[in-house]
Amino acid sequence: MATSDDVRRIALSLPEAFEKPAWGTPTFRAGQGGRMFASLDDDQVMGVTCPKEERAELIAAEPAKFFLREGHDDGYAWIRVRLAALDDEEELRAILADSWRQAAPARLRDRHPEVGESAAEG
Repeated sequence: MATSDDVRRIALSLPEAFEKPAWGTPTFRAGQGGRMFASLDDDQVMGVTCPKEERAELIAAEPAKFFLREGHDDGYAWIRVRLAALDDEEELRAILADSWRQAAPARLRDRHPEVGESAAEG
């Protein structure tokens, strides 16, 4: 089972990623501009970037894994992930890498094309 420590370790292993508290929770940001790509709600749930048009399909396919925090995530390109529902660390790594690629500045993504390759292929 993935833990908040696993999220932190993997998120901070991504290029130019750093942790910054916001709203009383840890958030993880990519690059100099510091766009957020992940947050920890608690030890059981993380939030990650996700295009709005893809959220419904993810939730319908795996409702035990993905969900929206009603009234909070509605207007944002964001989705919540139940850590206990993840298959393994590789799935966690793929989700975080995909989220990082969405948030990272283009110059940073261009310098690190290896990040998220498996998520993009899957």
